[in-house]
Amino acid sequence: MHKAARHVLGLSGGKDSAALAIYMRDRVPEMEYVFCDTQKELQETYDYLDRLETVLGKGITRLNAARGFDHWLELYGGYLPSSRMRWCTRMLKIKPFEEFVGDDLVFSYVGIRADEDRGGYVSSKPNITPVFPFKDDGIREADVFRILQEAGVGLPRYYEWRTRSGCYFCFFQRKAEWVGLLERHPDLFEKAKAYEKLDPKTGVRYTWSQSESLEELERPERVAEIKENHARALGKRPARLSGQKLVQVFAEALNDDDDTEPCLICNL
Repeated sequence: MHKAARHVLGLSGGKDSAALAIYMRDRVPEMEYVFCDTQKELQETYDYLDRLETVLGKGITRLNAARGFDHWLELYGGYLPSSRMRWCTRMLKIKPFEEFVGDDLVFSYVGIRADEDRGGYVSSKPNITPVFPFKDDGIREADVFRILQEAGVGLPRYYEWRTRSGCYFCFFQRKAEWVGLLERHPDLFEKAKAYEKLDPKTGVRYTWSQSESLEELERPERVAEIKENHARALGKRPARLSGQKLVQVFAEALNDDDDTEPCLICNL
């Protein structure tokens, strides 16, 4: 007797995967919801997942309970992940998800929207088949906002200053987002800063933000400069005139600073 295929939806803590979970709630009642916990997430992310569980009417399985970021950082010799070596995505997101799935036949639901021209995480394992309901059904960003609003979930609070889910020290953060972390979570900023180091033998610096350390970034004159640049970018995109939500305008302004695409399995 063949085992029935499983339906699994991975949540990142972002708006698109959250909206997809709500969208699929009644369409696939047997859906399994998972969240790969790096143990370095913002409290706003954990709070959002708790709210989402209430709406979904079932729990979200947290993976990585025993092996978080610090465990893998030690195994990688203390070298911070970067855009060139994304071991955090591989070891903290992809690996635990594939271990959770095992060898079962699984349909993996991905929150890529119809108005996006990008791909999501697609496993190379032959037993995992990706499914893109938003693309198939023509769901766009405006629809995502509507789904979240009608469900009473809304947006994660971190969208007030940040446009991407993921670890509080994610190296894909833009300068203005680091300033947001400094001002809203100074304790986490200090913890992120403590991870940075200088190799005394080679003189190579290992920092989260390209071109400068967090110690350099937090200097009052540098913070003022970053805020000024961000305000200037925001001023070019008046939300009321365009009809966009503030979070959309904020994201576009940040893209002037850095439009590097983050790891989608962390960001959807």
